[in-house]
Amino acid sequence: MAKQAEYKITESAAELEEHLRDMLFIRLFEEKCNRVYREGKAGGYMHVYIGMEALAVGWMKAIRKGEDYVITAYRDHAHALLLGTPPEAVLGEVMGRKCGTAGGKGGSMHIYDPKNGFYGGWGIVGGHIPLGAGLAFAARYRGEDKVCINFMGDGAANQGVVFETLNMASLYDLPCVFVIENNEFAMGTRLEYHAADKELWKRGLPFDIRSERLDGMDVIQMKRQATEIVEWCRKEQRPAWIEIMTYRYSGHGAADNDRQLYRTKEEEELAWTRDPIARLRKQMTTLGYMTDEKYEAIEEELTNEVERIYEICDASPFPEADEVYDNIYSDMKPEMGH
Repeated sequence: MAKQAEYKITESAAELEEHLRDMLFIRLFEEKCNRVYREGKAGGYMHVYIGMEALAVGWMKAIRKGEDYVITAYRDHAHALLLGTPPEAVLGEVMGRKCGTAGGKGGSMHIYDPKNGFYGGWGIVGGHIPLGAGLAFAARYRGEDKVCINFMGDGAANQGVVFETLNMASLYDLPCVFVIENNEFAMGTRLEYHAADKELWKRGLPFDIRSERLDGMDVIQMKRQATEIVEWCRKEQRPAWIEIMTYRYSGHGAADNDRQLYRTKEEEELAWTRDPIARLRKQMTTLGYMTDEKYEAIEEELTNEVERIYEICDASPFPEADEVYDNIYSDMKPEMGH
């Protein structure tokens, strides 16, 4: 695991509360998604972000929202929510309703909102990595002051296309930050069983790419480090390869109910001592910014908000059968000015 850093908190009470609210909302939202799936109201498959909230919050605070590009794999709800996609559109897509980001036809693994800089949500392991590099190439080609944050899981880091993409990203000086969300398991396969070298951060070194390993369970440090890396990438017009150590408290997907086949209860209990939400709550309490009563009020407020969102989505209609033929082909007309 990445060593936990010592630092002085300089963020205001309002900033810290915003981080806390963001993480807590994601967790409550994802817990609701799990219940929706188990009630048979979500089609396809679904992967939640429980335990990994600090990672997404830190990186989404570091970019220029709506300008920079973000792309990820199928564990994609948190990124969209933090970029400004309406939560009704995210949960609606999970539930296959018309109010979803793809009109209910994509499902949980294919949240998509380019207006807010979010280019998916992709279901093929590692398949989106070259697409993210393509977004960075487009930014450089057009002379745009943008970077692409290209998220992947630790299992995806083994895909051959990732190495091909790293080679091209370095050769072409692409402003792309490759972020490995290393939650220690590729589905049900522990890191040591799928990676010959467990230090995934080293894989950028042969391509002359800035490479680091960071702690993803501390939202304050995550935001600070992400901000420095993003601005370095923007200024230098060079790629970075960053391994973030995190942990998923849930199963790989919504139907993964046999986690003890590949990890012990003792391991999970130890991991819970690093809960990023509990950590920030404790830090704020120490500073006098948070009380138990205030936290409980925030939790109740956000729980009610998630329930309100669910009721809107549950009342939304399903797409019509003939809509399956809509948006299949593009007319390939280039956007004006591009």
